[in-house]
Amino acid sequence: MVNVDEAVIARLESYGERFEILVDAELASDYKSGSDVAIEDVIAVEEVFKDAHKADKASEENMMKVFETTDVLEVADKIIHKGTIQITAKQRRQMQEEKTKQVIAQIAREAINPQTKLPHPPKRIQKAMEEAKVHIDPMKSVESQIKPTVKAILTKIPIRIEKVQVAVKIPGTYAGKAYSTISQFGKLQKEEWESDGSWIGIVEIPGGLQDEFYRELSGMTHGEVETKLMK
Repeated sequence: MVNVDEAVIARLESYGERFEILVDAELASDYKSGSDVAIEDVIAVEEVFKDAHKADKASEENMMKVFETTDVLEVADKIIHKGTIQITAKQRRQMQEEKTKQVIAQIAREAINPQTKLPHPPKRIQKAMEEAKVHIDPMKSVESQIKPTVKAILTKIPIRIEKVQVAVKIPGTYAGKAYSTISQFGKLQKEEWESDGSWIGIVEIPGGLQDEFYRELSGMTHGEVETKLMK
């Protein structure tokens, strides 16, 4: 659960009654946006308050009247989705900075320069976002802001969300160990074993992961891997 001292209030007013819960501001935002976050990880305490500052609990009668349940987790879900999350200007700025980093990281992972088929470094993406005056909303999910951001910075750098196919050849000595690593990066499209025991496969991976993919395989095979970007 969330540290109570770091929690903020999520509030919903309905039928003349006020309901408050203590939540992690960023996790509550992600949860509200539909991200895969458990409600138990969002709330600081399993209590619904009439006034959280005074620790004045909401009555079960009022909870039934408004939510038709007294289950705290169900009520918390409705408060987060239908109510408002109270954050300070400082908290909002910190959340925005963190979400901006997450957006940059995901774009760097998934996008490439379509002219070279190579990934863009995070700093280049960040610079393009600054030049395009991209605003990242701390209360929206990272996923929902990827496409609009890429569209905005397209005026500054050539960029496209794209998967690439890479042909890989690994000596039989390392094939077993490398196989699980390859599956973590992307989807295996084709594979076969050579007469000398080496393994050959075609792997589809997010375009921005190319450098990391090559480094991982090179280190695992002591440089004996062969790769080729498919056109």
